[in-house]
Amino acid sequence: MDTLSWVAVAVFAITIIAVISNVVDSTVAALVGAIVMIWIGVMTDIDAFGLVDWNVMAILVSVWVIASYFGKTGVPSWLSVQALRLSGGRPGLLVMILSMLAGVISLFVDNVVVILMMAPVALPLARALKLPVTPLVLMIGFAANFMGSAMLLGDLPPQMLHSVAGAEFMDFFWQHGRPSSFPILIVTFVITLAAMYAYGFRGYGKQAVDLGSLGIETRIPNRLFATIVVGWFFLTVLGMALRELLGVKLGFIALTGAMTLVLLLELLGDRVKAPSFEKVLEALDWRAIFFYIALFALVGGLERMHVLDALATYLRPIFTENFALGATLMYWITVPIVGIVEHDAYILTFLHTIKELEADGVQPWPLWWMLLWSGTLGSNLTVAGAPALYAALNICQREENRKVSLREFLAWSVPFTLVAAGVCYVLGMLIWVLPYAK
Repeated sequence: MDTLSWVAVAVFAITIIAVISNVVDSTVAALVGAIVMIWIGVMTDIDAFGLVDWNVMAILVSVWVIASYFGKTGVPSWLSVQALRLSGGRPGLLVMILSMLAGVISLFVDNVVVILMMAPVALPLARALKLPVTPLVLMIGFAANFMGSAMLLGDLPPQMLHSVAGAEFMDFFWQHGRPSSFPILIVTFVITLAAMYAYGFRGYGKQAVDLGSLGIETRIPNRLFATIVVGWFFLTVLGMALRELLGVKLGFIALTGAMTLVLLLELLGDRVKAPSFEKVLEALDWRAIFFYIALFALVGGLERMHVLDALATYLRPIFTENFALGATLMYWITVPIVGIVEHDAYILTFLHTIKELEADGVQPWPLWWMLLWSGTLGSNLTVAGAPALYAALNICQREENRKVSLREFLAWSVPFTLVAAGVCYVLGMLIWVLPYAK
């Protein structure tokens, strides 16, 4: 690599360190890093704009818009009350049901949004069942962060896989004649929840609960509003599943779904009592949006300097000589790294790196899937790896009016991460890696 390439690596490394250390706001650090790359000549301002995958950004923002309306329908509260009824007053079982519910919602909704929707409803349930708040909210956070990569909609990493590798909506269910992300992560999720139940929740005794004393809405306030939002959401998902047949970008389908929903709700006005579009826009996490824009530009700058080519050249012998060993090393090195490094940047960098290996006959799909899974599951290790866990931890500390120690956090995050990563590794190796290693 030439001098400018090394300077680009240095700028990227300093930016990531700034993001991890939280010395300055992560979004500010990422944007400044991208701006510096432009000024030093790694890319032009026009290049930086072109390196951003605006299709992915359209998916992200559009799904967030629909999710903002969904959070106001009362459906999450209603589902939580049904979870309490289903648990029969058993605190440990309630934690598992709420965790499963958070995981299912995060298939479609950003994990941070899921936590912000679910935690306020879960807190009164925890008080009623005399259940410690921290384990419950952390489990909701782990579950929401876990299932975001099972489908294309729930989190940025699967959307980046769509951007880099061309993974379509249905590829997350079945690809190349074998089950892929959704079935593998669902099985892993169920096994992990069962293990966590045995680890920390089995000993809680049954409690009698009066639903009327909880202060939670036990019914959906406006059924018309809820029906429209949920129905429109599923129509949008159906459209994305049929993307190849429709012949347009996923981002355009998502944007169409979001904007037609906004238009319909605005026209119906007081009949649905929906929040105004202005309020919905205010609720969007604009910091995260700008962070992801800067992230695409930063990684694109490395790609333009052929840094990822050099990294692929260095890694190539590992995968060509022993594919299974290479996949194993990549998986288990990724798990701890994304526990301390913002996992989106790591995953995007190595998605491109794996793409460079394809030219030498290395089958990329097993590696792409193993990277996606290890990068997602490993990020549950600490709050540095996933913003969702930071949001969950803040809720715990605010509710209990105390600081949750690192030791207490790790007491829940380490077993959850190790079980999830271990189960997913076995399934990934058996279904994806070993058949291609022959």
